[in-house]
Amino acid sequence: MNHFLDTVRQMFGGEPKLKLAPEDYSDAAKAMHAAKNEPEQRKARVAAIREELAHHTESYRWRKWRWTSIIVINLLFVVSYHLDVQLVEGALTASRFVGFHMADLNAALQVVLAQKQILINLVIGVVTVAILWWLVGGRTFCSWACPYHLVAELAEKLHLTLAARRIVEDHPLHRGTRSVLYVVFVVLALVTGYTVFETVSPVGILSRALIYGAGIALVWVAVLLLIEIFYVRRLWCRYLCPIGLTYGFLGTTSPITVHYQLDNCLHEGECRKVCLVPHVIEITKKNRAHDVKVDIGADCTRCGMCIEACPTGALSFRIKGLGDLL
Repeated sequence: MNHFLDTVRQMFGGEPKLKLAPEDYSDAAKAMHAAKNEPEQRKARVAAIREELAHHTESYRWRKWRWTSIIVINLLFVVSYHLDVQLVEGALTASRFVGFHMADLNAALQVVLAQKQILINLVIGVVTVAILWWLVGGRTFCSWACPYHLVAELAEKLHLTLAARRIVEDHPLHRGTRSVLYVVFVVLALVTGYTVFETVSPVGILSRALIYGAGIALVWVAVLLLIEIFYVRRLWCRYLCPIGLTYGFLGTTSPITVHYQLDNCLHEGECRKVCLVPHVIEITKKNRAHDVKVDIGADCTRCGMCIEACPTGALSFRIKGLGDLL
């Protein structure tokens, strides 16, 4: 329960605990941490890290599936509209799939607050989408369906290339900014009667631009990407987007998780270098894991990048109660 509450606290912007109390560790975790801290074990671990990193090659398997998923999902909207096949109508924020209503949770909340009424079609759409994304893993929407995520990931690659050459550097914000903005947009919708968030959300802007054609709002998306390339790495997804927080709530109980196995971990930190939300895998640091087997917290986007980067298989996708996904 303490781990669950801590992951929720982190989702709202709290920092991972630097040190746990002795009673927070399981007996198995205490024994394993103690063994890894023995001088001979430390030497063996360093040698193993060098060996693993020398021969490890990333497969990019999950990234290929993930990028394909984003492209296919968004192309369904584009093709359906332009060919008028009525397979998927609308955009990611609200749509109908073969006539069945679907609605993004955050967009639906904005509409309800702005219009001061609850529409039955909106309720059907919200329930459908909530069940879908809960089943596949809460914030999976962010890395497997969101069109902005794909372009932001490409922008991040450029940022990292420039940072390696010392042309730019990252200026991280406080992660609690997202929680503050969540409340701000809720209040704005309630007070103004207008879905203010939808006018500035790059997710909705890109989705509508792909389907209905480019508009002036794409300038805002370009500005965001430029900021992410030259100043703040992953500005929107990591620090600002309320959609991530909304789906994070679903992630607290989702059956599909990224699973951490302490005994397989060499603590070399390759996973944290690539993680989109690195605070969720702080437990991979030496002496941090409270148990031998741990499910990564609710803010995880299930992107799979840490799994690809880990040279020892300490991280994997897992269905609770059933074992590894693949």
